[in-house]
Amino acid sequence: MELIDIGANLGSQQFKKDLTDVLERARSADVAGMVVTGTSLAGSCRALEIAKTSPTLWSTAGVHPHDAKEWNAETSQGIRALSGEAKVVAVGECGLDFNRNFSPPSDQRTAFEAQLALAAKTSLPLFLHQRDAHDEFLATLQGASQDLDGGAVVHCFTDGPAEAEAYLDLGCYLGVTGWVTDKKRGDALRQAVPLIPDDRLLLETDAPYLMPQTISPKPKSRRNEPMYMRHVAEAVAELRGQSTEEVAALTTENARRFFRISEP
Repeated sequence: MELIDIGANLGSQQFKKDLTDVLERARSADVAGMVVTGTSLAGSCRALEIAKTSPTLWSTAGVHPHDAKEWNAETSQGIRALSGEAKVVAVGECGLDFNRNFSPPSDQRTAFEAQLALAAKTSLPLFLHQRDAHDEFLATLQGASQDLDGGAVVHCFTDGPAEAEAYLDLGCYLGVTGWVTDKKRGDALRQAVPLIPDDRLLLETDAPYLMPQTISPKPKSRRNEPMYMRHVAEAVAELRGQSTEEVAALTTENARRFFRISEP
């Protein structure tokens, strides 16, 4: 069985001391590839640096809505330059997050629209983030959709069937994390997962966040790792009435097609 983790924040300080061991544990747990998430200019540079260490690692380049206040001419130029690197397979993580507004909404809109334009120009896929901003996020995507031919994944999708249908209608893929194992907070997502077409489903850990709740015995550390991908696949498979092996195979194929990555 092979799994591809399409969203791992391996540049996080939480992995600073043992990243080599984290990567080895992932490989031993059937994780055949990982996309390292970039969330700022510096973070995207770090993500690329990590990706270059292995033929089974790739990265994204973008500015998360939390960091959108940092968007300026220098940031724009830097992300544009990174997007030309062979190991960079998507623009993002970008989008809108009105949950706590770490960056003002106006700055979030500016950064998001600029990155949509970059994806359109480069034909790279989009790695998207949305929280508590569905209506405006969707409207913005709809407005730009005719120029976007590289595809888009709504990363760490946690909403329900209505939101899933809206994104699917736009041609988006949906990335599912360990949130699906939370039978209380993840109820809406659990209802949506069976509705996702086989060819639009992607899996991720969003490590070091969102550790699956189905791990037993529960680890002493609360840090999520890519090695726990199987728990996400198992939960998704159960909800969809498929085998874990089937879900692993189809999501791995989807990831390779979406990000245009091949087996090493």
